[in-house]
Order: sequence, then C-alpha cells, then structure tokens
Amino acid sequence: MLASKSPRRKYLLEQAGISVEVSPSGVDEETLSHTDPESHARILAEAKALDVAERIPDSWVIGADTIVVAGKDVLGKPGSDTEARNMLKQLSGQCHRVITGWCVCCRKRNQLFSDAVSTDVWFKTLSDAEIDWYIHTGEPFDKAGAYAIQGLGTFLVKSIRGSYTNVVGLPVCEIIEILLQQDILRYRDRSGEKEIS
Repeated sequence: MLASKSPRRKYLLEQAGISVEVSPSGVDEETLSHTDPESHARILAEAKALDVAERIPDSWVIGADTIVVAGKDVLGKPGSDTEARNMLKQLSGQCHRVITGWCVCCRKRNQLFSDAVSTDVWFKTLSDAEIDWYIHTGEPFDKAGAYAIQGLGTFLVKSIRGSYTNVVGLPVCEIIEILLQQDILRYRDRSGEKEIS
C-alpha cells in the first residue's frame, strides 16, 4: 500500500515489479515540527505511513516525503510563478540536496523501518528565458524545488551524485532492500514456479 497519491512513486514501484495500491495519507505536514532536513523528511514519511497503517493494519505500507535543500533553505512546492522563478534562480548554477524520507510499516505486525536518503544535484546556469519557458510549462507547481528531473526539467540538471530515483521521489533501492530483508518481497525464477532465496 502506497501512502501517497504521487504518480511518480507509484510508477517507480511498478517499474521495479511491485504491485501497489494507493491510499493517500491525510497527515497535515504543517503540524509537524521542523528538525534537521533528514530527520524532518523521515518523521514525515513515518507519519504518512502510520496514518494509512491505522486504517489498513494488515497491509505493509510505504510512506515517503521529499524535500529540496539549497544552502540552509528548504524549498517546498511553489505556489505562484514568482515563487517558482525565485526557486529556480536560487538553484541555477548551484548544487543542492534532494532528501527523501521513507518508511515501510505494518501495524498488525508492529514493525516499522525508516530512513532518509540524500542525493546531490547540480543545476546548469539558467537564463531568464529558460526559467520563464519552464515555468509556463506548468511542471514546477507540484514539485519540491520547482522542478521534475524525470520530466521536462531534465534539461536543468547537469549532474547528480547519489540515487536518481530518490530525486524522482522514492529511493527504490533502499525500499526493495528492506522488503527483501523482511521477506515481504521475494524473487521468483523466470517460470514463476520456484522462489529464489
């Protein structure tokens, strides 16, 4: 069960061969106190997963929260053209961090695993014309940091160090590792008849 309505997170899990159902969390992100960015993202991911796990206690639930950190500033989702422009100008020609807190839990089994993954992202130096064009595509407005690396915003990114899927919104490697370690997920041979340990 995915505690997120993000189509990107659902797509990443499905691309990895995991069948998921979506049950978005109702957690009010503004009510949680801010700590250091990694802890904040992890705590928010836990809150989202636990909110859904309370409603569906038999299911394994995956929660996640992604934030963009530029210097000491945490960049959320822009609410206007001006906010998007300011964020993109701040990121232009600079390195920033994308942090995704993740949580996998099952209320019935009283099990919870969580952590945060950080990826360094370098932007090219953007011209005003590039920023204006990108804003007018509409893509920045439901994305932390005002861009989507997997979308049109791919042209903004010069390089990354770390997990690409983390920048998209879910560190798939870490999620699959914990699912395998806890025997929630298993490999099968190509015929689908025998499990591979």
